[in-house]
Formats: sequence, C-alpha cells, structure tokens
Amino acid sequence: MVNGQRTLRLDQPASYQIRVQGVFPARRRDYVHGMDINIEGDDQCPVVMLSGRLPDQAALLGILNFLSDHRLPLLSLECISIRQSAW
Repeated sequence: MVNGQRTLRLDQPASYQIRVQGVFPARRRDYVHGMDINIEGDDQCPVVMLSGRLPDQAALLGILNFLSDHRLPLLSLECISIRQSAW
C-alpha cells in the first residue's frame, strides 16, 4: 500500500525515489525524465538520489537500465505516491 492506495498498475503515473551509489554522469541528466537529482554522502562514497514523477513503470525500468548500464549500484527504490490522473 502506498499512501492509502492498494493497487499500482504498470501504466499508471507514480512518484519514485531512487538511490544509487557513485557519480551520476552530468551530461546525461536529460535521460532521467526530469527527475530531481541530489548528491548525498561525501567524495569517497557519493550517493545519488533521483526523485520525481514518472508516467509509468516502463519509464522506471528505462531509468533503472540506464543506471545499471552506467554501473551505478542500486541502494534503494521506493514508490512514494500513486497518481490516479493521466500523465
């Protein structure tokens, strides 16, 4: 359950928070569908937090594949809220 919602469909917009370890490629910011990018941690062990709304889980999978392709280990993924409205 997310914020009182019991169901999440694959084609439904939702807000996510993704944390990965490493340095995010700055020139590829456009690839994360307008998600906010914040850097946590220190220079020895940077953690990148992506947060924002995505149109569906296909977009989420695209971002996860992008992060994997750039060898950024996934630390956490959380669905923060589910939207019933159309994208």
